[in-house]
Amino acid sequence: MKPSAQGSARLGTPEVRPGEVRVPARQQAADLGRDREHEAPPSGAARGEHTHCEQPIPHPRPAVQRSSVRGQILDALRTALVTGELRPGEVYSAPALGERFGVSATPVREAMQQLALEGAVEVVLNRGFRVIERDARELAELAEVRGLIEVPVMLRLARAVPADRWAELLPLAEATVRAASTGCRATYAESDRAFHRAMLALAGNEQLVRIADDLHRRAQWPLVGDPVRQRRAELVADAAEHMALLEALTARDLDVVRSLVREHFAGAP
Repeated sequence: MKPSAQGSARLGTPEVRPGEVRVPARQQAADLGRDREHEAPPSGAARGEHTHCEQPIPHPRPAVQRSSVRGQILDALRTALVTGELRPGEVYSAPALGERFGVSATPVREAMQQLALEGAVEVVLNRGFRVIERDARELAELAEVRGLIEVPVMLRLARAVPADRWAELLPLAEATVRAASTGCRATYAESDRAFHRAMLALAGNEQLVRIADDLHRRAQWPLVGDPVRQRRAELVADAAEHMALLEALTARDLDVVRSLVREHFAGAP
């Protein structure tokens, strides 16, 4: 996919700007990358990228726990994708991001390779990883696929699941309302997916939950040219649909369930 003008890397210009990606401060740990240095580096296009043109990022290094460096970096990058801090079309190198996080390039590169498998970024030979540019058509396609998979499941569950089981999901629905009120897309994205996972888990099909969650995550990435697509009011409206859906499921109102699920996917954050 053709990169935007902002995303092209120029000699002497940092590919990552200060403050674009943040990791919460945790227990101090130093030289976290050393414990991964014995591993063989990735080969081919995904291996690495030259860094002679990148300037050090003058920020204190936030510490990350040794036990799950790659996992924490992956979570931070996913959050940055949802909020638009990793901008569609731009190229980011693992060494520069590693400097920002206070870790070696290795766990960052591994996390980016996972995001490449998920379709969020693509490898750019000898430069790093470009954030995929997505448009409204792709979002509509995701909504269609989610509807094809989940609407029949939700209708089946509406017929079979007793009201008290739906009541157990009320705290999760209320959590999405609270998250929406903050206006933070990343906070809402996590609570939104947790609610949908819990609903689908009632079907007892782990593969269904995994596939649906992957589609849901993709639908939460911002569109090119509109990195902050959803405002607080839209998040609040989306969360309100969770409450309405639980009411319809409890009442076994299949027509309302069908309509709410389809409309919810079409406007999903």
